[in-house]
Amino acid sequence: AAERVRRFHERQIQPGWHVDEPDGTLLGQKVTPLDRVGLYVPGGKASYPSSVLMNAIPAKVAGVKELIMVVPTPGGEKNALVLAAAALAGVDRVFCIGGAQAVAALAFGTETVPRVDKIVGPGNAYVATAKRRVFGIVGIDMVAGPSEILVVSDGSGNPDWGAMDLFSQAEHDELAQAILLCPDADYIAAVQRAIDRLLPEMPRAAIIAKSLSDRGALIHTRSMEEACAISNRIAPEHLEVSSRDPHRWEPLLKHAGAIFLGAYTSESLGDYCAGPNHVLPTSGTARFSSPLGVYDFQKRSSIIEVSQQGAQTLGQIASVLAHGEGLQGHARAAEMRLKG
Repeated sequence: AAERVRRFHERQIQPGWHVDEPDGTLLGQKVTPLDRVGLYVPGGKASYPSSVLMNAIPAKVAGVKELIMVVPTPGGEKNALVLAAAALAGVDRVFCIGGAQAVAALAFGTETVPRVDKIVGPGNAYVATAKRRVFGIVGIDMVAGPSEILVVSDGSGNPDWGAMDLFSQAEHDELAQAILLCPDADYIAAVQRAIDRLLPEMPRAAIIAKSLSDRGALIHTRSMEEACAISNRIAPEHLEVSSRDPHRWEPLLKHAGAIFLGAYTSESLGDYCAGPNHVLPTSGTARFSSPLGVYDFQKRSSIIEVSQQGAQTLGQIASVLAHGEGLQGHARAAEMRLKG
């Protein structure tokens, strides 16, 4: 899993660039990694070694110098899988702390926990709220809401698979959202029967039942086109297209954190080992945000080197705009470089 995640994210590396203009002016962009990043890993209701891989590997691929991980250890028990994932991903230091206080420690620094430049990683509502509060002091990846899955189906799939795919997100917590959109009423009924049959055997049945009852839905649409339109309004975190020809519908889907095409592409494969990142925008924010990636651990600086000849042209343009804004210092700084 670590190797697949690493290979995928290596394709996201963006080098700097520059262009030389005819008058000798140089314009460009310098791409540099962040110095130190904090990674929050949940450790309450479940442990998530996959989160370590998905957050730490793109940071290391980006060239982050130091990666500090914080993870709560309820009862003092350290999770071996989480620590193994940290070792594979290249985490530099681990602190066994959690909650909003761990976010504060990363943001401001303490005698033992170094201050970081950005905090990434999921957590409960307290962790998410703390990240929101420290944003601006440090960068954050996103304020993640509860997990979501939306399945757009043409009715051709296995209803047991459909039910289990809904379970795969509903089992996260009671606030998770699992929705099926399908124009085939018979398939919807078959999925409901599968839910009723399979739910009692699930270890987290109570959580799944509460999630499906409060925030789940099986929706009969007029057509696959309408299902795609509804999906775009929801802008789900995970979007499965369970269809005989998923590539027919993919062009209609504009807003989603990750799109899983075809009946064999279960969302859980994306969560763990397909390669793309599983840190995805939730709560409709896929309308304007993207999955976590190498670019989240890099920053860009503009490079400007104006030649003497270039200053003659640009200086006149700047002078006009600066006088128009009433900023004479700006104007004179440009005008002084003009040849008399």
